[in-house]
Amino acid sequence: MQTLTITSIAAVFALASVGAAHAASASVDQAFVAKVSQGGMYEVEASKLAERKAVAQDVKDLATSEVHDHGLVGDKLKAVSAKANIAIDGKLNAEFSGKLSHLDALSGHAFDVAYMDSMADIHAKDGAAFAKEAAASPNPAYKAFAAETHVIVLRHIGAIKAAPAE
Repeated sequence: MQTLTITSIAAVFALASVGAAHAASASVDQAFVAKVSQGGMYEVEASKLAERKAVAQDVKDLATSEVHDHGLVGDKLKAVSAKANIAIDGKLNAEFSGKLSHLDALSGHAFDVAYMDSMADIHAKDGAAFAKEAAASPNPAYKAFAAETHVIVLRHIGAIKAAPAE
């Protein structure tokens, strides 16, 4: 009887540990999804502005690439997150809405400079988040998604750096 009770207690602790590990994993993935989904939506919306408002053709070309690539990345993130039962907020938070409003108020060369600075900043931050998730996510689907997307972000960083400073 005592052996059965000790075995039962051990089983309960084992299940609790698995549950706690799963909850911690979900929490890490939720934080990742919240961060990169907001960054991605911002990049798409800011780039749509740049397609209309940018003066330099290099800026417009980058914006078109951003809208295309981050639209596809966003769709893939939604699919992975749906399978993991992690919700994605479909609208920009206050921080990114403010950044978008700031860009929208600019025009000409000032817009181009602010847009490119913003893209450099968000790509650096999101690139770090994708690299971290690719290396450490306990969820294989997020790990693969992050690794694949990190390559895209690195390509965008190269394009941002290669754009002529005007």
